[in-house]
Amino acid sequence: MEDTKQPIPNEEPANTEKPKPKPVGKEKKPEPQYLLSSSPHMATIDRVPKIMWTVIAALMPAVVYGMYNFGFNVLLTVLASVIAAVATEIVINKMRGRESSVADGSAVLTGLLLTMTLPPAFPKAYAAVGAVFAIAIGKQIFGGLGYNIFNPALLGRAFLQASFSVKITTWTAPVGIDAITTATPLGSFKFEKIMTPYFDMFMGKIGGCIGETSALLIIIGGVYLLVKKYADWRIPASYLGTVFILGGLLWIINPEQYPDPVFHLFSGGLMLGAFFMATDMVTSPVTPKGTWIYGFGMGAVLIIIRLFGGLPEGVMYSILFMNAFVPLINRYTRPKIFGELKK
Repeated sequence: MEDTKQPIPNEEPANTEKPKPKPVGKEKKPEPQYLLSSSPHMATIDRVPKIMWTVIAALMPAVVYGMYNFGFNVLLTVLASVIAAVATEIVINKMRGRESSVADGSAVLTGLLLTMTLPPAFPKAYAAVGAVFAIAIGKQIFGGLGYNIFNPALLGRAFLQASFSVKITTWTAPVGIDAITTATPLGSFKFEKIMTPYFDMFMGKIGGCIGETSALLIIIGGVYLLVKKYADWRIPASYLGTVFILGGLLWIINPEQYPDPVFHLFSGGLMLGAFFMATDMVTSPVTPKGTWIYGFGMGAVLIIIRLFGGLPEGVMYSILFMNAFVPLINRYTRPKIFGELKK
Protein backbone atom coordinates (compact mmCIF):
# COMPACT_ATOMS: atom_id res chain seq x y z
CA MET A 1 0.00 0.00 0.00
CA GLU A 2 1.40 3.37 -0.97
CA ASP A 3 2.35 5.92 1.60
CA THR A 4 -0.14 8.77 1.33
CA LYS A 5 1.83 11.19 3.53
CA GLN A 6 2.38 14.46 1.68
CA PRO A 7 5.55 16.54 2.13
CA ILE A 8 5.10 19.63 4.30
CA PRO A 9 5.43 22.80 2.19
CA ASN A 10 8.66 24.72 2.62
CA GLU A 11 9.95 22.03 4.92
CA GLU A 12 13.73 22.19 4.95
CA PRO A 13 15.53 18.97 4.36
CA ALA A 14 17.04 17.43 7.40
CA ASN A 15 20.65 18.31 8.05
CA THR A 16 22.49 15.14 7.31
CA GLU A 17 25.94 16.65 7.82
CA LYS A 18 27.82 15.44 10.82
CA PRO A 19 28.84 18.15 13.32
CA LYS A 20 32.41 19.23 12.92
CA PRO A 21 34.64 18.10 15.75
CA LYS A 22 35.75 20.89 18.12
CA PRO A 23 39.42 21.81 17.93
CA VAL A 24 41.54 20.12 20.49
CA GLY A 25 42.81 22.47 23.21
CA LYS A 26 41.47 25.44 25.16
CA GLU A 27 38.61 27.45 23.77
CA LYS A 28 39.49 30.98 22.69
CA LYS A 29 38.06 33.44 25.18
CA PRO A 30 36.72 36.81 24.03
CA GLU A 31 39.22 39.62 24.45
CA PRO A 32 38.51 41.85 27.46
CA GLN A 33 37.12 45.31 26.81
CA TYR A 34 38.82 48.28 28.45
CA LEU A 35 37.55 51.80 29.01
CA LEU A 36 40.33 54.23 28.15
CA SER A 37 40.10 57.63 29.81
CA SER A 38 42.34 60.19 31.44
CA SER A 39 42.80 60.55 35.19
CA PRO A 40 41.59 60.70 37.89
CA HIS A 41 40.89 56.97 38.36
CA MET A 42 41.23 56.64 42.14
CA ALA A 43 38.14 55.53 44.03
CA THR A 44 37.62 56.91 47.51
CA ILE A 45 35.14 56.63 50.34
CA ASP A 46 35.28 60.42 50.86
CA ARG A 47 32.19 62.33 49.84
CA VAL A 48 31.37 66.01 49.44
CA PRO A 49 29.86 66.49 52.94
CA LYS A 50 32.86 64.91 54.63
CA ILE A 51 35.29 67.07 52.67
CA MET A 52 33.37 70.30 53.22
CA TRP A 53 32.95 69.83 56.96
CA THR A 54 36.62 68.85 57.27
CA VAL A 55 37.64 72.10 55.55
CA ILE A 56 35.37 74.00 57.95
CA ALA A 57 37.03 72.25 60.90
CA ALA A 58 40.49 73.12 59.53
CA LEU A 59 39.43 76.76 59.30
CA MET A 60 38.05 76.97 62.84
CA PRO A 61 41.37 77.79 64.62
CA ALA A 62 41.69 80.94 62.50
CA VAL A 63 38.01 81.76 63.05
CA VAL A 64 38.27 81.41 66.83
CA TYR A 65 41.45 83.48 66.89
CA GLY A 66 39.70 86.16 64.84
CA MET A 67 37.02 86.36 67.54
CA TYR A 68 39.68 86.53 70.25
CA ASN A 69 41.71 89.10 68.31
CA PHE A 70 38.91 91.47 67.34
CA GLY A 71 36.15 90.79 69.85
CA PHE A 72 32.70 89.22 70.07
CA ASN A 73 31.43 91.30 67.14
CA VAL A 74 33.19 88.88 64.79
CA LEU A 75 30.89 86.03 65.85
CA LEU A 76 27.85 88.08 64.83
CA THR A 77 29.39 88.77 61.43
CA VAL A 78 30.10 85.05 60.97
CA LEU A 79 26.51 84.16 61.86
CA ALA A 80 25.05 86.81 59.53
CA SER A 81 27.12 85.61 56.59
CA VAL A 82 26.60 81.88 57.16
CA ILE A 83 22.84 82.18 57.79
CA ALA A 84 22.40 84.30 54.65
CA ALA A 85 24.39 81.80 52.57
CA VAL A 86 22.41 78.81 53.86
CA ALA A 87 19.05 80.58 53.43
CA THR A 88 19.92 81.53 49.85
CA GLU A 89 20.90 77.94 49.09
CA ILE A 90 17.58 76.64 50.46
CA VAL A 91 15.45 79.16 48.57
CA ILE A 92 17.15 78.66 45.20
CA ASN A 93 17.08 74.87 45.49
CA LYS A 94 13.38 75.04 46.27
CA MET A 95 12.75 77.34 43.31
CA ARG A 96 14.55 74.91 41.03
CA GLY A 97 12.70 71.92 42.43
CA ARG A 98 15.81 70.30 43.86
CA GLU A 99 16.44 68.65 47.16
CA SER A 100 18.14 70.77 49.80
CA SER A 101 21.93 70.59 49.63
CA VAL A 102 22.56 72.42 52.90
CA ALA A 103 23.73 69.26 54.65
CA ASP A 104 26.80 68.99 52.40
CA GLY A 105 28.29 72.03 54.15
CA SER A 106 29.24 73.91 50.97
CA ALA A 107 26.99 76.91 51.73
CA VAL A 108 28.27 77.08 55.31
CA LEU A 109 31.86 77.02 54.05
CA THR A 110 31.16 79.78 51.52
CA GLY A 111 29.66 82.04 54.18
CA LEU A 112 32.52 81.31 56.56
CA LEU A 113 35.26 81.95 53.99
CA LEU A 114 33.58 85.19 52.95
CA THR A 115 33.60 86.37 56.56
CA MET A 116 37.31 85.58 56.86
CA THR A 117 38.05 88.05 54.05
CA LEU A 118 36.16 90.96 55.65
CA PRO A 119 37.34 93.65 58.11
CA PRO A 120 36.28 93.07 61.74
CA ALA A 121 33.97 96.10 61.83
CA PHE A 122 32.32 95.41 58.48
CA PRO A 123 28.52 95.86 58.79
CA LYS A 124 26.70 92.58 59.28
CA ALA A 125 23.92 93.46 56.84
CA TYR A 126 26.51 94.04 54.11
CA ALA A 127 28.16 90.74 54.92
CA ALA A 128 24.79 89.02 54.50
CA VAL A 129 24.31 90.71 51.12
CA GLY A 130 27.72 89.47 50.04
CA ALA A 131 26.82 85.92 51.09
CA VAL A 132 23.60 86.05 49.07
CA PHE A 133 25.56 87.22 46.03
CA ALA A 134 28.20 84.52 46.56
CA ILE A 135 25.64 81.70 46.56
CA ALA A 136 23.19 83.03 43.98
CA ILE A 137 25.62 84.46 41.42
CA GLY A 138 28.86 82.73 42.32
CA LYS A 139 27.43 79.22 42.60
CA GLN A 140 23.78 78.55 41.77
CA ILE A 141 23.61 80.52 38.56
CA PHE A 142 26.15 78.10 37.08
CA GLY A 143 24.13 75.06 38.14
CA GLY A 144 25.19 74.52 41.73
CA LEU A 145 28.13 72.86 43.42
CA GLY A 146 30.59 71.42 40.95
CA TYR A 147 29.63 73.68 38.05
CA ASN A 148 30.77 77.11 39.24
CA ILE A 149 33.74 78.66 37.46
CA PHE A 150 34.84 81.13 40.14
CA ASN A 151 35.34 80.68 43.87
CA PRO A 152 31.95 81.81 45.29
CA ALA A 153 33.33 83.36 48.49
CA LEU A 154 35.86 85.46 46.58
CA LEU A 155 33.23 86.51 44.05
CA GLY A 156 31.08 87.69 46.94
CA ARG A 157 34.03 89.56 48.37
CA ALA A 158 34.71 91.21 45.00
CA PHE A 159 31.08 92.34 44.89
CA LEU A 160 31.36 93.86 48.36
CA GLN A 161 34.60 95.63 47.49
CA ALA A 162 33.01 97.17 44.43
CA SER A 163 29.86 98.15 46.32
CA PHE A 164 31.20 99.26 49.72
CA SER A 165 34.78 100.28 49.04
CA VAL A 166 35.11 102.54 52.09
CA LYS A 167 33.69 100.08 54.62
CA ILE A 168 35.78 97.21 53.28
CA THR A 169 39.00 99.18 53.70
CA THR A 170 38.30 100.40 57.25
CA TRP A 171 40.52 98.43 59.61
CA THR A 172 40.14 97.85 63.34
CA ALA A 173 43.03 97.33 65.73
CA PRO A 174 43.20 94.04 67.62
CA VAL A 175 41.91 93.99 71.19
CA GLY A 176 44.50 95.31 73.65
CA ILE A 177 46.27 97.68 71.25
CA ASP A 178 45.89 101.39 72.01
CA ALA A 179 44.50 102.48 68.67
CA ILE A 180 41.06 102.99 67.17
CA THR A 181 42.02 101.93 63.67
CA THR A 182 45.17 100.54 62.19
CA ALA A 183 46.40 99.93 58.68
CA THR A 184 47.31 96.49 57.44
CA PRO A 185 51.02 95.60 57.09
CA LEU A 186 50.68 95.80 53.30
CA GLY A 187 49.04 99.22 53.49
CA SER A 188 51.64 100.51 55.94
CA PHE A 189 54.48 99.51 53.68
CA LYS A 190 52.94 100.54 50.36
CA PHE A 191 51.90 104.02 51.44
CA GLU A 192 54.31 104.79 54.31
CA LYS A 193 57.21 102.33 53.84
CA ILE A 194 56.73 101.05 57.39
CA MET A 195 57.69 97.42 58.00
CA THR A 196 55.67 95.28 60.41
CA PRO A 197 57.63 92.79 62.59
CA TYR A 198 57.54 89.26 61.24
CA PHE A 199 56.63 87.78 64.60
CA ASP A 200 53.49 89.93 64.83
CA MET A 201 52.40 88.88 61.34
CA PHE A 202 53.14 85.23 62.03
CA MET A 203 51.22 85.17 65.32
CA GLY A 204 48.45 87.56 64.29
CA LYS A 205 48.74 90.67 66.43
CA ILE A 206 48.12 92.96 63.49
CA GLY A 207 45.26 94.72 61.75
CA GLY A 208 43.63 93.12 58.77
CA CYS A 209 40.75 90.92 57.75
CA ILE A 210 39.18 88.60 60.31
CA GLY A 211 40.78 85.37 59.15
CA GLU A 212 44.06 86.44 57.60
CA THR A 213 46.00 87.84 60.54
CA SER A 214 47.54 84.68 62.06
CA ALA A 215 49.69 82.97 59.48
CA LEU A 216 50.52 80.23 61.99
CA LEU A 217 46.93 79.04 62.50
CA ILE A 218 46.16 79.20 58.78
CA ILE A 219 49.24 77.11 58.00
CA ILE A 220 48.23 74.54 60.63
CA GLY A 221 44.77 74.20 59.10
CA GLY A 222 46.19 74.14 55.58
CA VAL A 223 48.73 71.44 56.35
CA TYR A 224 45.94 69.33 57.84
CA LEU A 225 44.07 69.56 54.51
CA LEU A 226 47.21 68.56 52.64
CA VAL A 227 47.71 65.54 54.90
CA LYS A 228 44.08 64.51 54.35
CA LYS A 229 44.65 65.07 50.61
CA TYR A 230 41.64 67.37 50.41
CA ALA A 231 43.94 69.99 48.90
CA ASP A 232 46.59 69.52 46.21
CA TRP A 233 49.99 70.43 47.68
CA ARG A 234 51.20 71.66 44.28
CA ILE A 235 48.86 74.66 44.37
CA PRO A 236 50.07 76.34 47.60
CA ALA A 237 53.64 75.28 46.78
CA SER A 238 53.59 76.90 43.34
CA TYR A 239 51.61 79.94 44.51
CA LEU A 240 53.77 80.71 47.54
CA GLY A 241 56.95 79.72 45.73
CA THR A 242 56.26 82.09 42.84
CA VAL A 243 55.52 84.97 45.21
CA PHE A 244 58.70 84.25 47.16
CA ILE A 245 60.91 84.06 44.06
CA LEU A 246 59.49 87.04 42.15
CA GLY A 247 59.22 89.15 45.31
CA GLY A 248 62.78 88.20 46.26
CA LEU A 249 64.18 89.13 42.84
CA LEU A 250 62.59 92.58 42.95
CA TRP A 251 63.77 93.07 46.54
CA ILE A 252 67.34 92.26 45.51
CA ILE A 253 67.09 94.78 42.66
CA ASN A 254 65.71 97.58 44.87
CA PRO A 255 65.39 96.75 48.59
CA GLU A 256 64.33 100.28 49.47
CA GLN A 257 61.39 100.22 47.10
CA TYR A 258 60.17 96.63 47.47
CA PRO A 259 59.64 94.45 50.57
CA ASP A 260 61.56 91.21 51.09
CA PRO A 261 59.95 87.86 50.14
CA VAL A 262 59.28 86.77 53.73
CA PHE A 263 57.15 89.88 54.23
CA HIS A 264 55.11 88.90 51.17
CA LEU A 265 54.41 85.43 52.54
CA PHE A 266 53.21 86.47 56.00
CA SER A 267 51.31 89.62 55.09
CA GLY A 268 47.80 90.03 53.76
CA GLY A 269 45.58 87.14 52.78
CA LEU A 270 48.19 85.10 50.93
CA MET A 271 48.23 82.15 53.35
CA LEU A 272 44.44 82.05 53.55
CA GLY A 273 44.15 82.24 49.78
CA ALA A 274 46.86 79.68 49.08
CA PHE A 275 45.53 76.98 51.42
CA PHE A 276 41.77 77.55 51.52
CA MET A 277 40.74 79.51 48.40
CA ALA A 278 43.03 78.52 45.54
CA THR A 279 42.78 74.81 46.42
CA ASP A 280 39.01 74.70 45.90
CA MET A 281 38.43 71.39 44.09
CA VAL A 282 35.82 72.83 41.73
CA THR A 283 37.67 75.91 40.54
CA SER A 284 41.26 74.59 40.42
CA PRO A 285 42.93 72.42 37.75
CA VAL A 286 42.73 68.64 37.94
CA THR A 287 46.02 67.86 36.17
CA PRO A 288 49.43 67.95 37.92
CA LYS A 289 50.98 70.13 35.22
CA GLY A 290 47.95 72.40 35.32
CA THR A 291 48.28 73.04 39.04
CA TRP A 292 51.83 74.35 38.56
CA ILE A 293 50.69 76.69 35.78
CA TYR A 294 47.76 77.80 37.92
CA GLY A 295 49.96 78.57 40.93
CA PHE A 296 52.57 80.41 38.87
CA GLY A 297 49.88 82.56 37.28
CA MET A 298 48.37 83.51 40.65
CA GLY A 299 51.76 84.37 42.10
CA ALA A 300 52.72 86.56 39.13
CA VAL A 301 49.40 88.44 39.19
CA LEU A 302 49.68 88.99 42.95
CA ILE A 303 53.18 90.46 42.75
CA ILE A 304 52.13 92.77 39.90
CA ILE A 305 49.16 94.10 41.89
CA ARG A 306 51.00 94.44 45.20
CA LEU A 307 54.07 96.20 43.84
CA PHE A 308 52.88 98.01 40.72
CA GLY A 309 49.12 98.45 41.17
CA GLY A 310 47.12 100.97 43.13
CA LEU A 311 45.92 98.43 45.69
CA PRO A 312 48.11 97.08 48.50
CA GLU A 313 46.62 93.58 48.19
CA GLY A 314 45.70 91.37 45.24
CA VAL A 315 45.13 87.80 46.48
CA MET A 316 41.43 87.89 45.62
CA TYR A 317 42.04 89.16 42.09
CA SER A 318 44.89 86.75 41.43
CA ILE A 319 42.75 83.72 42.28
CA LEU A 320 39.65 84.91 40.41
CA PHE A 321 41.77 85.79 37.38
CA MET A 322 43.28 82.32 37.18
CA ASN A 323 39.91 80.66 37.91
CA ALA A 324 38.82 81.92 34.51
CA PHE A 325 41.67 80.02 32.82
CA VAL A 326 41.15 76.69 34.60
CA PRO A 327 39.00 75.09 31.83
CA LEU A 328 41.65 76.05 29.28
CA ILE A 329 44.46 74.79 31.50
CA ASN A 330 42.68 71.45 32.00
CA ARG A 331 42.17 71.08 28.27
CA TYR A 332 45.78 71.62 27.23
CA THR A 333 47.42 69.78 30.12
CA ARG A 334 45.32 66.63 29.92
CA PRO A 335 47.62 63.61 30.17
CA LYS A 336 47.83 61.34 27.15
CA ILE A 337 45.53 58.31 27.39
CA PHE A 338 47.39 55.02 27.32
CA GLY A 339 47.35 53.74 23.73
CA GLU A 340 46.01 57.02 22.35
CA LEU A 341 47.18 57.90 18.83
CA LYS A 342 47.16 61.29 17.15
CA LYS A 343 44.88 61.73 14.15
